[in-house]
Amino acid sequence: MFDQTFLARQLQKEVQSTNASDFTEEQKKTLGKIATCLEMRSASLQCTQSKEDFKLEELKKLETIIQNILTYNKEFPFDVQPVPSRKILAPGEEESLEEEEEEEEEDAAAGAGSTEAFPPRPPGTLLPRLPSEPGMMLLTLKIEKIGLKDAGQCIDPYMTISVKDLNGVDVNPVQDTPVASRKEDTYIHFSVDVEIQRHVEKLPKGAAIFFEFKHYKPKKRFTSTKCFAFIEMDEIKPGPIVIELYKKPTDFKRKKLQLLTKKQLYLHLHQTLHKDS
Repeated sequence: MFDQTFLARQLQKEVQSTNASDFTEEQKKTLGKIATCLEMRSASLQCTQSKEDFKLEELKKLETIIQNILTYNKEFPFDVQPVPSRKILAPGEEESLEEEEEEEEEDAAAGAGSTEAFPPRPPGTLLPRLPSEPGMMLLTLKIEKIGLKDAGQCIDPYMTISVKDLNGVDVNPVQDTPVASRKEDTYIHFSVDVEIQRHVEKLPKGAAIFFEFKHYKPKKRFTSTKCFAFIEMDEIKPGPIVIELYKKPTDFKRKKLQLLTKKQLYLHLHQTLHKDS
């Protein structure tokens, strides 16, 4: 069975792709609602006590809608809102953040990226921009802020940025941001530029750029990965982008993704492409 979270993500990307003009605004809204239903079903499978239980029988009702999406003109069978866009927000527009139930401690979780011990040193290994090459593009990613329900409790938070191929192997040097510049309500602000250490055209097919949010836990005396996010190659476009947060351990192969929360908590980035003509 396909992972519903993965399907929801792919559905979002198709709607927002360059071919999205094939769909009317109403069809895009319907596809967004289908993505919401898929995420609700995924949450139901992950938590048997989910308050928003979405049964298999209900999921099957979507099959006819998907098969007839170009001609479907009936009322959507479920009272849901379209899943939030991963793409450009209007200037100054922000999603409101809600409090959620207490997050379970998962520091003993197995797998790459669950927890990592670091020698005593301040984060901050950002590298300068590469020299330009004719006809090639370089990518600068500004990490603006991340939304977390317990943002104010995170000690010495920073981001680790890596570029991985389909097998989860590094294709670029791994970089750490400095510790975040400030905390405000449910946001941790970074406002820092990260220079991707390879020309966009030279990145391997299927690669992804990962962002691991890390913070220090004084009682256990180590630095822990709290959550992660990523963008794929077809999402590299100039301008702002808002991306989902996923539960640790970090899944560099992108096979078993689980959303950190159904609340509106995201990583806010801004992409700039530099081309030497």
